[in-house]
Amino acid sequence: MRLDPCMKHKLVRKAVREFAEAELGPIAHDIDRDARFPWEVVEKMRPLNFFGLQVSRDFGGAGLDSISYAIAVEEISRISGAMGLCVTVHNSVGAYPIERFGTEDQKRRFLPRLASGESIGAFCLTEANAGSDASGVETIAVDAGECFVLNGTKIFVTNGGVCSLPLVFAVSDPSDPTGSSCVFVVEKTMPGFSVGEMEDLCGMRANPVSSIFLEDVRVPRENLIGGIGDGTKIALATLDTGRIGIAAQAVGIAQAAFEAAVKYSKERQQFKRPISSFQSIQNMIADMAVSIDAARLLVYRVCAVRDAGGRFGKEAAMAKLYASTICSEVASKAVQIHGGYGYSKEYDVERYFRDAKVTEIYEGTSEIQRMVISRWVLSESM
Repeated sequence: MRLDPCMKHKLVRKAVREFAEAELGPIAHDIDRDARFPWEVVEKMRPLNFFGLQVSRDFGGAGLDSISYAIAVEEISRISGAMGLCVTVHNSVGAYPIERFGTEDQKRRFLPRLASGESIGAFCLTEANAGSDASGVETIAVDAGECFVLNGTKIFVTNGGVCSLPLVFAVSDPSDPTGSSCVFVVEKTMPGFSVGEMEDLCGMRANPVSSIFLEDVRVPRENLIGGIGDGTKIALATLDTGRIGIAAQAVGIAQAAFEAAVKYSKERQQFKRPISSFQSIQNMIADMAVSIDAARLLVYRVCAVRDAGGRFGKEAAMAKLYASTICSEVASKAVQIHGGYGYSKEYDVERYFRDAKVTEIYEGTSEIQRMVISRWVLSESM
């Protein structure tokens, strides 16, 4: 029997919410405080296909549609932004490029490992001089016949401390970075591959973000995704998809902050009545509710466009820009509603406030999203 899509989405939300609340809820505060990656929860996520949400069933994944995927990321992020980040990066920018641009051999070799969670994926693009400028990559890939020799340093790698199958972007000719851009599937076990210290971040502290060092790493030619010169194209297409996951993550964090603010406003008494009875609080709650719904609808729209096979770069940038902006605004309002308690680490809104900000930075800053949107709009109006 084929489920109605609406019913399927409700079932996905219910299942993921129950799992996240039961398994991540009791430890979300502690893993943030201790900057600890919860391997014990990952072990429970693996058989439930959290690491293969959109990987084809042919390779062991769940093969979910994009809205189901966004719902899953939102619900995990509602409880733990850091684990929502792990899941979306693994799926969106770790597994997806292999499924879309990889050869059949590459798909058979790597996708089952990623879908099962046996290997955690990562996206190694950012460097000291390459972030918003994807063409600024300076990691070098020297053609040595049967393999390429990679040298370079990647920074701020999400999942960096736990990844075992990262995608690494490089150039084969520094004088022509765009024409020689390339991307490789690199094995953590390859000699010369090493992981730096974990970053001591403001938010998303349970995700092991780190630098990755490549010193004469010999990567087999068959691990090259696409061809020489395809790296930038693959990176930009992948980032479009990744923005859907980050937008969904931002909605989840905003939803959590909103729920905490509503609950607290009903409980907190001032002037012998709950603060929810004051119009200033009601106005904030109303604005938060509208913003979250609007962001969620933007996420669902880009998911629908993507699943229909349309170009979705503009819609992805719009969803990511708006969802990350309102995420920070909602988290800030939630802290304000909590007053002094909102500034205390004893309350979860303090964590939501810290986690929210980075959604405006990674997977393309808000400034980059505006550039992307304006280019689409201006080209469409010609």
